[in-house]
Amino acid sequence: MNKSAHPDRPAIAGIILAAGTSSRMGRSKQLLDWGGRPLVRAIAETALAAGLDEVIVVIGSIAGEVGAALADLPVRLAPNPLAAAGQSTSLRAGIAALSPKVAAAVILLADQPFVTAAIIEALVRAWRDRYAPIVAPVFAGTRGNPVLFDRSMFAELLAIEGDQGARSIIASNLARVHSVHFDNKRPLLDIDTPEAYAYARGLLESP
Repeated sequence: MNKSAHPDRPAIAGIILAAGTSSRMGRSKQLLDWGGRPLVRAIAETALAAGLDEVIVVIGSIAGEVGAALADLPVRLAPNPLAAAGQSTSLRAGIAALSPKVAAAVILLADQPFVTAAIIEALVRAWRDRYAPIVAPVFAGTRGNPVLFDRSMFAELLAIEGDQGARSIIASNLARVHSVHFDNKRPLLDIDTPEAYAYARGLLESP
């Protein structure tokens, strides 16, 4: 746990989905070097820097290596032995691991390193202002990740099946989505292939 929630303020968690098989990458993208640290660690440090009340990392077949990369961080690991069945299983594992006091959760992907703590903080502020069921970022006109879900949406998240994330929940609840707009498109970039990794590294190293 990153910090103790204020008694009068609902707790918000972060769930990092890091159990994927990295089939398109050809090697474990969670452990790719990102500025001198494993990619999954960079994502976890961002979530912690945003001041979330607890951070859960869902891990799969390389649980040992991912756990070692996070060993000294105040995060909790949620094993997902069904990770090969698709992202929905990781969503369910992450939601199931939340503390009962958590009122909302930010779902983060372990392959989008340009998401910043400031983006997460903006989603949290928007939720605290209006307690919308879903708070999603829009980057230069395109909806992206991470997405914050109020506890009222957890049952629907737990019902997702197959190799899909929460996109279907958002699509079927558009009237319940509050959008937070950002000008920068860079946070949309995900690292799924060697080419995407090389491109992202170039952006990271550019002035």
